[in-house]
Amino acid sequence: MSKSFNEAKEKFEAIFSATMSAEDTKDYLVSLYEKGESPEEIAAAVDVMRKYSIKLDIEEALKDKLIDVVGTGGDKSGSFNISSTVSLLLASSGSYVAKHGNRAITSNSGSADMLEALGINLNLDPKQQAQMLQECGFAFLFAINHHPAMKHIMPIRKSLSHRTIFNILGPLTNPAGVRKYLIGVFSDEFLNRIVTALSLLDTKSAIAVSSRDGMDEISICDITYATMLKEGKTTEFIIDPQEHGFKLAPHEAIQGADANHNAGITMDIFNGKEQGAKRDIILLNSAMAFVVDGRARDMQEGIEIATEAIDSKKCAIHLKKIIEISNKF
Repeated sequence: MSKSFNEAKEKFEAIFSATMSAEDTKDYLVSLYEKGESPEEIAAAVDVMRKYSIKLDIEEALKDKLIDVVGTGGDKSGSFNISSTVSLLLASSGSYVAKHGNRAITSNSGSADMLEALGINLNLDPKQQAQMLQECGFAFLFAINHHPAMKHIMPIRKSLSHRTIFNILGPLTNPAGVRKYLIGVFSDEFLNRIVTALSLLDTKSAIAVSSRDGMDEISICDITYATMLKEGKTTEFIIDPQEHGFKLAPHEAIQGADANHNAGITMDIFNGKEQGAKRDIILLNSAMAFVVDGRARDMQEGIEIATEAIDSKKCAIHLKKIIEISNKF
């Protein structure tokens, strides 16, 4: 690894072990923000944060299959819970999704809030989470429970008026050892940096996306910029919904509200009641997730797999299974 990686790793070791003072930590985070975090610094921070996380004990064969669909948040789009809905769709189609998330911070409904409103029991220990992955291909990993070292870092973050590197790290630090990622980013300036950082770590495949209209998802309202990591190579491309047979929609068409409202949207999509823009944005994001997972050759094939999962009622049936299994613990 490079000198900048090793230097940043040393700094973050001191931050996570609480051997660096709060004032020095604050100064370091500000300095990173002001100059712009490099891929090596992001990778080093991810490496250390993963080390200090409470991990799932999962066999290598299963770990190799895991994917996470996750966003940085902070896009202030007010959309419903897209990545959580996509995660449930993937699981219904045979993928193994370790969904890393939290309660609402910058939105009305975080992934934890919405999944709980659906009836999924999230109060599971790492052993039970691993069992969920084995039995139904889905587990929610509550970030706050898996990253205890963040407790002494959080007050420092909150004392700053701007974002820090920690706004980027959350999606990259899945405690299940995920090696496949579809990551939504709040700004396209971070796409290449995040994907390059992942290439320095143990990552099989990843796509980072950020739409021109500011969403940390693939948008149905505008084009989306994307950077892919596959077989150690990075590729940049643009996703235009119209090229895949979708009509562009206004932002109001994908708006969400509180957790119960957003859970209702997910159910309406899975039950076939929702046939508009909300369904379309789920098909787009699911399609790209299937590409990352290696289950679709391209977006078009991914759209076909996702469409079949909804229309055959696989999604609705599998969601009931996830709810039932989670509540047995």
